Amino acid sequence: MSSQRSFVNRRLHSLLGVIPVGFFLLEHLYTNYLASKGAEEFLGQVMWLWNLPFLLILEIFFIILPLLYHGIYGVYIAIQAKSNPGQFSTFRNWMFTLQRITGVITLVFVLWHVWDTRIRVVGFGKESTLELAKEMTVAQAETIQNPIFFWVFIIGTVAAVFHLCNGMWAFLVSWGITVGPRAQRISTYVWMAVFVIVSIMGVQAALGFADDSFIQEVEKINALQ
Repeated sequence: MSSQRSFVNRRLHSLLGVIPVGFFLLEHLYTNYLASKGAEEFLGQVMWLWNLPFLLILEIFFIILPLLYHGIYGVYIAIQAKSNPGQFSTFRNWMFTLQRITGVITLVFVLWHVWDTRIRVVGFGKESTLELAKEMTVAQAETIQNPIFFWVFIIGTVAAVFHLCNGMWAFLVSWGITVGPRAQRISTYVWMAVFVIVSIMGVQAALGFADDSFIQEVEKINALQ
């Protein structure tokens, strides 16, 4: 691969990791977080999203294709990547390594998550959008209520959040937004804080789905405004 083509691919990979993949991840984490508030709030958010105009086009061109490109090319980068202790600090080299590891974990987790909560359920089809949303929600809750998959969900979520937050730090540096040690140090603290906050939200989401009463609450919901 030529250096110019590699530069363009890496820039595109970096940009897509923020817009739209990063935005989608934050939205999805927020939606899952609402499970900690109860099944009605979670399903209300799901129904609102499903009623967006041109949803299929949005999913294909602003979620699926960018996510596949970012994930697949990210794996290629992870295979080719080498730490650079002569240029970066030990801490940054650890972050560099963890970025690659969490990228692979996130890709595997997302593929499994989509299969478990979307593809295998949608494959059976439902006449009612609400009924489909309820069945997908129950499928996710049943999976997370398994102790093994509960921890798979936690690890996958935390890995995805780390990958996003550390990736945002690198994005701001590589695109010339945080220039100089002070700006980069402040950025490190900011994204560490975001990582902690959003990871806590992810854990709360898992605990919400794992609650024994969650599925019962879903099954009692017959209508949403």
